[in-house]
Order: sequence, then C-alpha cells, then structure tokens
Amino acid sequence: MVKDDRLWTRNFTFIGIANLLMAIAFYFLLPTLPLYLKETLGATSGQVGLVLSFYTISALLIRPFVGYAIDSIGRRLIYLLSFIVFSSLFIGYIFAISIGLMIIIRFLHGLTWGSLSTTGSTIAVDFIPVSRRGEGISLFGLSMTIAMAIGPLIALTILSKVDYYWVFMSAAIVSILGLILAMSIRFPIYKPLPNNQSFSMRRLIEKTSIPISLNVLLITITYGGILSFAAIYGKELGVANSGLFFLLLAGGIAVSRFFSGTVFDRVGPFRIVIIGAILLTLGFPILFFLQNTWGFHSSAVLLGLGFGIIMPTFQAMVNNLVPPERRGAANSTYFTSFDLGIGLGMIFTGFISDKIGLGKTFFISSSIIVSALLLFILYSYKQYQNRC
Repeated sequence: MVKDDRLWTRNFTFIGIANLLMAIAFYFLLPTLPLYLKETLGATSGQVGLVLSFYTISALLIRPFVGYAIDSIGRRLIYLLSFIVFSSLFIGYIFAISIGLMIIIRFLHGLTWGSLSTTGSTIAVDFIPVSRRGEGISLFGLSMTIAMAIGPLIALTILSKVDYYWVFMSAAIVSILGLILAMSIRFPIYKPLPNNQSFSMRRLIEKTSIPISLNVLLITITYGGILSFAAIYGKELGVANSGLFFLLLAGGIAVSRFFSGTVFDRVGPFRIVIIGAILLTLGFPILFFLQNTWGFHSSAVLLGLGFGIIMPTFQAMVNNLVPPERRGAANSTYFTSFDLGIGLGMIFTGFISDKIGLGKTFFISSSIIVSALLLFILYSYKQYQNRC
C-alpha cells in the first residue's frame, strides 16, 4: 500500500521488471507465430487471424473472474499461479503441429495472460501514489513498450539463426526469469470483500469503467490488426526487416508515455486523448497511400505516439473512478475491452484483408479511430466528469 509520494520503490521496480520479462516472452510470438502458422502449418490469413484471436478471446473470458478474485482472495496467489502456468505453456507450441492443436494452446495461454496481466497491472497501481497515478501507469506501461521494441527483434534474430523450436524455448526461459523476480515482491494486502458482498455477476464488471472501456474497445480493434499483420504486410511490401516496424512503434509509444502521464496528472485527459486520436488517424492511411519502406516505418512512429498517449490515459481514468478494493474489477473491465478489441481486430483484419488486401484494411482503421474519438467527446468524457 502506498504511504508517500515516492514512485520508484522496491516493489514498483520489481513488478515493472517482472512485467517486462513476461512481456518480452509474449512479444517473441508477435511476429513469429503468424509466420509459423503460414510457413509451417500452411494457414491462410483468415486462419491466422482466427488462431491468434483465441488468445484474446480466452483472456476476455477470464478477466472479469480474475478481477473479482483479486479483490476477494488477494493479489499474490492469483499472480504467481498465473505466472507459473503462463511460462510453462510456451513449450506447448512446440507440440502444436496442427491448426486445431494451436487453437487449444492459444486458448489456454490466453487464459493465463488475461489473469497475469490484470493482476500485475492492479498490483502496480497499488504501489503508485494517487498524486502520480497518470505518471506511474504510463511508466509501468513502458515495460510493455520496451518488450515490444526488443521482443520481436530478438525472436526474429533467433529464428534467422536457428528455428521455431528455440523461439518457443527462449520465450519460456525469459518468462521463468520474470517469475523468479515476481516471487520477491512484497504484495499489498487489502481487506477482502465483506460476506454480504460475496460473488455475484454484478461484481465481475465495474460499471463506472464501462464508458471509457467502450473507447478502449474501438481503439484496440485497430491495434490488434496492426500487431498481428504488420510483419506479413512488411513482407508483401518487400521491406527487408519488418521487425524494425515494432521497434519504431515501441519507440513512439515510449516517447509519448514519458510525457502523457504527467500531462494527464496536471490538465486531465481531454486534450491528450484528442491529440492521440489525431496521430492514429494520420498513421493508418499512410500504410495504404505510401506502400514502401519509408511509409511502412513512418506509420509505425505515428501509431506508436498515438497508442502511447491514449491507452495509459484511459487506464488512469478507469482507476481514478474506484476505491482500492474495486481496482481489480476496474482493471479487469478495462482489459476485457482491450482483449475484445484485439480479438475482433485480428479476425476483422484477417478476413477483410483476404478480400481487399491489407493496405485497404488498414485504411479502414482510421474511420474506427474517428468513431472512437466522437464517442469520447460526446459520451465517455462527460460520464467521467460527472463521476470523478
């Protein structure tokens, strides 16, 4: 439990590094798994999107229950158990030699990812002073950003030197290192839910988080598409190293996270959300109009800046609306929308691109961003002002 205004405490640092290692393992599969499905298992783009979406579908299903468990049972047990199973399942990819088996592994892995990421984010918020919540959430999110920058590059390097077996094994090893560090965290303890507030379907979702989570849903539809199909699109364009796209995307996210959280703490969310949405609206059409290496990479920077501004802002808004004993439910509601958007984005991008191509599909994403911005201005932000 936070007792002063210090941000970089021992526990906050440890949860950040553990999250970094977990995320690096996760991002090992981001560019390599779609390639594995296409090159080794012979999957179509539609099948790739379907397989990848099972990860987020299962995470979506588990998050509300995890949020309740965090608030009622406690952080430590849920977090460490999820970390153990998450790390072990990377080895399962080695034995998934068909589309059906891959779907099963992705579904199980998604369950642990949903539990682990929800619990980890909730614990991180526990360690952040209220006066520095926007800054703290943004900086904690840098662990995911750094992982996005180096995970795909490391994985593609491993793949170029050896084979998919070592990509999966290396991911497992990195994740286990994160688990070892997580075991040394001194977990916060909050009073569990009283008996008269035991399990109910209403407690799975935090109602105050729903308006903002609708925006998260729309934004992450576009995010899921770009994460899942950027490497494939880069190959279609003849880009020599599509892994550089993820480095630039992560660089944009990192730069924006350094200032967006502080700006949020000082002036609120309205202006920075608008700026983030404008950057995203500019970034997606570039992939269609400039189908070359320069356009591919410049789009990554703009998209990174936009996502890096918007996503931590939405998460800080959600956490500002609830007391500590409801943070688990609030974060699970946020991440449920996040996962649903990612899953829909994977399916949407996969099947639409089979018909009209990836360039045009990415162009359509800009209209989804505009819709999300209008929803924020006309509804979500007004609800936030009324409740905060």
